[in-house]
Amino acid sequence: MFPSCYSKPKNGSQFKMSYTKVIFGVLVVYVLHTCWAIYGFVHTKPCDPAKGDDCVTSYLSGKPRLQLSMYSSLDPSDEAAHKLLLRVDKFEIHSKLERQVSVSLPEVTHKNGTLHAVVFVHKSGVSPWKDSKHVRLVARLTSQMLPVPPVGSVTSARDSQKGTGDQRLVSYWKSRITLNMMTEDFTFNNAAVPSDLRRYMKIVEDGKKEKKKIYLPLLLVDEMRSRLKDLIEINSTTKTVPLAISYDTITLRKFRIWIHIQAVIYSLKHFGFSEQNLDEIKAMFVETGLHILALSILVPAFHLSFEVFAFKNDVSFWRGKKSLAGISRRSVIWRCFSTVVIFLHLLEEQTSWLTLIPMGIATLIELWKVSRVFAVQPSFKDDRAYETERATEEHDSKAMKFLSYLLYPLCISGVMYSFLYLKNKSWYFWIINSLVSGVYAFGFLSMVPQLYVNYKLKSVVHLPMSVLLYKGLNTFISDVFSGVITTPGPHQLACFRDDVVFLIYLYQRRIYPLNKSRGRDYGASYRKKPKGKAHED
Repeated sequence: MFPSCYSKPKNGSQFKMSYTKVIFGVLVVYVLHTCWAIYGFVHTKPCDPAKGDDCVTSYLSGKPRLQLSMYSSLDPSDEAAHKLLLRVDKFEIHSKLERQVSVSLPEVTHKNGTLHAVVFVHKSGVSPWKDSKHVRLVARLTSQMLPVPPVGSVTSARDSQKGTGDQRLVSYWKSRITLNMMTEDFTFNNAAVPSDLRRYMKIVEDGKKEKKKIYLPLLLVDEMRSRLKDLIEINSTTKTVPLAISYDTITLRKFRIWIHIQAVIYSLKHFGFSEQNLDEIKAMFVETGLHILALSILVPAFHLSFEVFAFKNDVSFWRGKKSLAGISRRSVIWRCFSTVVIFLHLLEEQTSWLTLIPMGIATLIELWKVSRVFAVQPSFKDDRAYETERATEEHDSKAMKFLSYLLYPLCISGVMYSFLYLKNKSWYFWIINSLVSGVYAFGFLSMVPQLYVNYKLKSVVHLPMSVLLYKGLNTFISDVFSGVITTPGPHQLACFRDDVVFLIYLYQRRIYPLNKSRGRDYGASYRKKPKGKAHED
């Protein structure tokens, strides 16, 4: 099934190591490590006092009377600068809470100043600063970013990421803040507290006679529910803004997963993800569920691995190619042109690096394949091979001739429509978008000459089936991958187009069985080598 994974035995027992085996082994190790890490998130080992463990119990197990207090402040460390926003005297930790308050904005926020929300959970009737067992959490209520386009507007990633040189930063107000508290009565082992929980956990000693260690409530600001649609732009006339405060309980399992996801989303900003990209990822987790977490980790791994497998086998196939029998020269050239145009379009749109890097590598390989196509000369020594090459060229030219009657008028009309009726930022933008629209809309026509050559020759032995296998699997994965990593809509349509072409190739492989006796026609030999040593005559 995977030809590149096969290596011929050497000296009877030794095997030649291949890059495919190494990459596949790394992929397996990565998947196993990921599964083990996810298992560590969903399963936290409780403390066992019978084994002499140093146990830490929950402060909430004593059912204390608690109070929720929220303040706004420009400087969270300055107690005198705190302004009360909300106070819930009888705070029921197991009940949901929804409150709407109005906040007066200081003048500093009009000049990109930052306003913070300071949340306290403490003993009821006691000032939070006088309660030694209070829990304190700080969250930003304002943020500075490039102007966010209105919801539903069609704006490219390049327009939203021009940089501070072209657009000034704008202050936005976060009109929603969501609080979560882990309310499970779970006992931790003090020596084995998960590292991801330590920054949220505060351990104190309780009891006068018998000292025991307790941990204070685990409180979390749910940044996943802070969406772009909840942002309110702050200008010089903005005096007061609304703030929706929500509270809900959370399990220990989800608490640990949530803080890791939030950390990953924060780090994605350094990989070229825009605020719109991050907002779509947040929506995927919040609205769809945590099962997308597994896809978001495993799908990119398989996607990139199959990309590498396809690249490796494609290069190996064309490096040893001595004849173009059965290969559509025009399909290779058009494929190269399409790949270059798509890469320039993705570069113009500033797509995610996870999509841009594989496309860049594919572009270099396609350019190299074109050079190989022109470097391979017809074989005049073998009459059968020469006749097959001549028939291939004849069928290829005939198929492209008929396609040109449909392709050229459609492309020209599309270019003229874009020039006359659509708004374009520059000549380069118009050229790239016109070309990529033609590639995406009529790109499937470039596959037709190769399919026609296969039909006339009644054979697919000349095609690199291992490359088609990896690319076919990758296009199916791309349909899922495009939902995990944001890509332009036409690029997702191209993935679906490749799925259809791959299915047609599979159908041709089924109706045109691999005839190894015809391998000589296409520059390949499938004759078995004689066993034993050669006769010395």
